[in-house]
This record gives sequence, structure tokens and C-alpha cells, in this order.
Amino acid sequence: MTSAAVYARVSSAGQKKDRTIGSQTAALRAHAARLHYDLPEEWIFEDEGHSGATLVRPGLERLRDLVAQAAVDVVLCYAPDRLARKFAYQALLIEEFARVGTRVEFVKGPRGDSPEDQLLIQFQGMFAEYEKAQLMERYRRGKAYRARTGSVNVLGGAPFGYRYRRKTPECGATYEIVESEAAIVAELFRRYTDDGASIAGLTRWLTATGTPTRTGKRRWDRSVVWGMLRNPAYAGTAVFGKTKIVHESAGLNRRARLEGRTTPRAVKAVEQPRQEWIAIPVPAIISRVTFERAAQRLEDNKKFAARNSKVPSLLQGLAACAVCGYGYYR
Repeated sequence: MTSAAVYARVSSAGQKKDRTIGSQTAALRAHAARLHYDLPEEWIFEDEGHSGATLVRPGLERLRDLVAQAAVDVVLCYAPDRLARKFAYQALLIEEFARVGTRVEFVKGPRGDSPEDQLLIQFQGMFAEYEKAQLMERYRRGKAYRARTGSVNVLGGAPFGYRYRRKTPECGATYEIVESEAAIVAELFRRYTDDGASIAGLTRWLTATGTPTRTGKRRWDRSVVWGMLRNPAYAGTAVFGKTKIVHESAGLNRRARLEGRTTPRAVKAVEQPRQEWIAIPVPAIISRVTFERAAQRLEDNKKFAARNSKVPSLLQGLAACAVCGYGYYR
């Protein structure tokens, strides 16, 4: 009897909620039963909420491991774009499975290995990739338009000190100041600009007061405080489009490279030029002068910090700690 494995995928939270992946799996089960395939229950793999534009998906990873180790005759998938959005990824997976004698069969798509079927798969892959690029561009332009009209619902969420108010039939979405948190934000900037407190000292102060973070944690991290000091929303101007996603692997430090670690996704966020930022007015907690003083001190700290290695030293990049693996700096 022909042994089969099943792979189903949906990419959005809405599709997960509407149980689209369940309908895919049901159709694949029915297809296997109609052709009298042997489909073990543990050979059904699903990826809920994972994009088809990447191959790093838990269900797909387990399927690839199974095909490499077990004698799977056929992998059933609902359509080529459920396997992968990019044609190159479709071709890579089909070729990888074919090398161990496993063929890929689509319920909605070509089912043979003839040149005509392969050409159809290529066309379907190209159209799926085009459709995804088109949807992403429409989504980006729509968010940029709403940002230019002053809508805060295009932002990732209200920072510490604010509460996000959803839009209503009477008015759009807004930021509302949370007085108790706003007082902490104002004191944070005062200590940093007037008292000369360090970011580490501010972190210890926030943790010692038992103030919960925006996510409810009791322990504050220095990167969170650093991000707050750089957030222009506190001076009355939130920013949209400050960063963009590029398809490049994020950098790894020396220790990660020595351990052979890799980045899970070949994308990273890079900062956009300031002229491309879109300003959105929000209620101010501190004055513009205070924010600019904090920004100037952050810039000075970066310039005069001991770790600043723009002027190279003799052993820079050559000597490293034998315990932690990190390189020595001047």
C-alpha cells in the first residue's frame, strides 16, 4: 500500500480562527482515503500562522525530517502555495523529496511529473509569489496613508505611559495618558537629563520601585529604558516607518559564531532615513526641550563610551576571552 504524509498550512490569525487549516486537513484525508493511501495519524503535519515565504516552519521541518528518515511514498498538500509561496522554495522541496523517492501530490493542482505538470507548478508558484507581493504592497501603502492622516492604529501599540483607545463610530483610535505611568516617565527623563543618572541606575530604580513594565514584568531591562529615552512619542510626536524589514541575515557576535548558531529568520530591521519617517501627533508627557536634551546625552554617551572602537587598538579583533568568547575592546 502507498504510504502518505499530509502537510497543511495557513498564514494568518484570521485563517486560524476560521479553521481553514481544518478544512485543508479534512480534504487531504478524504483524498488519501479515496486513493486508498496509508496515512498514519502521526504523519499529519500542520503549520498554523506561519508564512509560506520562509522555509523555517515547525511542521514543515518535522515533515522534512520524516521524509529523510522514513519510506514515505507521497506527500499530500492542498495546493502549491500551501507548500511554499515562492516558486524557488517549491522547487527545492519537491526536488529534496524526489531524491529519496517521495513525490508531492496536490489536491488542487498538477498531480503528475510530466513537463506540462511541472510547467503548471512553476506558473502557480510565480502567481502566488506575485499575489503575496501585491498584498504586501497594498498593506504597506494603506498603513502609510493612515499614518499621514494622523491615525495611531498603524503603530505597534501604546508605549509605557499611554493607553490605546480603539476607534469608535464617533472618533478614531487615540493614545490616552495614564497619569500614574506618565509621572514615572517624566521622573525618568528628569533623572537622566538633570541628575545625570545612568541607564543602568534608572533600570535599578524602576525595578526597586516595583513598577510593572508594559508587559507586566517586575524586572526592567536596560534596553527597555534606552528605548523609552529615544521614543519621540513622549514629546508629542509618534513616528511611523522608522524601520523597515530587509531580507538579510542579522549579525552574530563572536560567541554565537564560534558556537555555530544561526539566525532563525533571514530578515532584519534597519532604520529608515529621517526624511521618510511619518510623524503622528499624540499627547505629550514631557517637553520637546527635555527630549532633545536626553537625545543629546545619548549621542554623547555613544561617542565617548569606553566600548567605542572607531579608533582601533593594537589587539582589536585578535584577542578574545577564553571563558565567554567575547572579543576584547579598548
